[in-house]
Amino acid sequence: MNTNVLLQVFRGSITEAADFDATADSEALYNAMKGFGSDKEAILELVTSRSNAQRQEVLAAYKSSYGQDLIGDLKYELTGNFERLIVSLMRTPPQHDAKEIHDAGAGTNERCLIEVLASRNNQQIHDMVEAYKEAYGSDMEEDVVRETSGHFKKMLVVLLQGTRDESGVVDADLVEQDAQDLFAAGEEQWGTDEAKFIMILGSRSVTHLKMVFDQYEKIAEKSIEDSIKSELSGDFERVMLAVVHCIRSVSMFFARRLYKSMKGLGTADNTLIRIMIARSEIDMLDIRECFRLRYEKSLYNMIKEDTSGDYKRTLLQLCGGDDEPTLLPAVDFDPAADAQALRKAMKGFGTDEDIIIDIIARRSNAQRQEIRQTFKSLLGRDLMKDLKSELSKNLERLVIGLMLTPAEFDAKMMRKAIEGVGTDEHALIEILVTRSNEGIQAMNAAYSSAYKKSLEGDIQSDTSGHFCRILTSLVQGGREEGEADLERADADAQVSWMTIDACNAESDDMEMKFQTILCTRSFPHLRRVFQEFVRFTNKDIEQIIKKEMSGDVKNAFYAIVCSVKNQPSYFADRLYKAMKGLGTDDRALIRILVSRSEVDLFNIRKEFKETQDESLHDFIQVETMVVSSTFSPLTLSVWIAVFPSAYE
Repeated sequence: MNTNVLLQVFRGSITEAADFDATADSEALYNAMKGFGSDKEAILELVTSRSNAQRQEVLAAYKSSYGQDLIGDLKYELTGNFERLIVSLMRTPPQHDAKEIHDAGAGTNERCLIEVLASRNNQQIHDMVEAYKEAYGSDMEEDVVRETSGHFKKMLVVLLQGTRDESGVVDADLVEQDAQDLFAAGEEQWGTDEAKFIMILGSRSVTHLKMVFDQYEKIAEKSIEDSIKSELSGDFERVMLAVVHCIRSVSMFFARRLYKSMKGLGTADNTLIRIMIARSEIDMLDIRECFRLRYEKSLYNMIKEDTSGDYKRTLLQLCGGDDEPTLLPAVDFDPAADAQALRKAMKGFGTDEDIIIDIIARRSNAQRQEIRQTFKSLLGRDLMKDLKSELSKNLERLVIGLMLTPAEFDAKMMRKAIEGVGTDEHALIEILVTRSNEGIQAMNAAYSSAYKKSLEGDIQSDTSGHFCRILTSLVQGGREEGEADLERADADAQVSWMTIDACNAESDDMEMKFQTILCTRSFPHLRRVFQEFVRFTNKDIEQIIKKEMSGDVKNAFYAIVCSVKNQPSYFADRLYKAMKGLGTDDRALIRILVSRSEVDLFNIRKEFKETQDESLHDFIQVETMVVSSTFSPLTLSVWIAVFPSAYE
């Protein structure tokens, strides 16, 4: 056998920093924590851009220079999940694993024990056991035995020995024998021989077991996972499944664990922190790939949606990047060549729309802005004006929308929603509910620059009553960005319920209380509030909003709740409503696809498929080609070129 195929290439997201200077780093951290308050951004940036080995040098240099314990100072200066994450990063991998196992014993957190022991190699387990002894003065095996029982305990003890065969040598006869023994120990007899499962799954090599699983499936006509689920139960079943999953793919095992830690309301922060730290220098890039393949969304975006503040920024640094197949910058980009090509496409009689589409559809928004500037400096012409004069109908609106910056585009959409006869309340709600504080502030500035007016003032002139107050609150771009405060979330949920219970549907007090909470609290905090609300009332907050409120106020609050819970799902629903029935809301269709093309269109496509049982591609194709005569085949080609993630 060629043993080279047994070598596993690990791909971490954190690598060693070049020109590393431990003394300079320790001084930077000391200065970041000196005086009143602390420079969290500096701490975050430094700690996440150093390898673990380099962090250990910084720890030593800090103590040598200042006579203080860096971890102790970090604990004092930082708070919440951000503190736990940064402090954990400063520990060595064995120390980190040892602490996780120790903390899991108080309670007992069986899933943590399973995750760590099932996924570590022999050397990692030996180092962890040694670090545990040094830190806590007790034997890890004895502590695990004391806290667990039965076959679950026996399997953990086997894993704790760190004696799995790692030779890579495979005996074909033994593969056949092990597969037959596992079948005889479970499916073939009444009852289960758990000891046989423990012996084989706890000691054989990874390569050997992969072949055993393949052979087992031929014999049993079902997977080893299905057999474990039918033959075993409880924590013993969970640990054996975890071992099988890790044998098949450690990266996929962790992708599953990460997804489960964030799906639904609330976040299992301990699990999220533990995995992101443990794998950041091993196989985070592989985990990201597995995550995207399995869940059709990027790990980066799920973390971004589910966490907040410095905690979120640190996790995103550990993640190392986004894998969403949205519009990416063009390689070998030449703005001057693009500007010349666009001018040539619009010169003379007629317009070469294919060339225009080909260029604009394959450039990121940042690159399009460079083309705009180069077009003016090179040719002395306004590219936007030229495009408007050469294109028509929805093709013109779509291409112009793509050429604007996100802030300019949002400002224009807000202006269109306000001006003229009637107000597009749904557009106002959609934009203000889904944009970040930074996005809203940039939009305000772009609106003022383009129209010489205040967006807030125009909203107040065009809307009224409590709906106006809600939009005014949102347009400030002042939503809190901190983590969920459990006590405050509990209080907010109780206030919401008591307000509803005490007020009638026409009460200003009820709407004001809802506005205070829904328009100002952070998204992670609101998710916790919604959880607590269900616990108090046995009802979803959406049910209450639909029942107790009406009109635009109901629509605004309902949109906030939907966006907080699952923003891609909210946009998928908006797209469906824009196209269903007679006629297409072309403006809404353009607005959503343009604004989300470099954000989360991949996730929106997935949500659309799940809810409508039809791909967004097919739906757009039918609706824009058959229902809406204003969308030409050429315009549809722009959708396909610019928004490939919607057409997979």
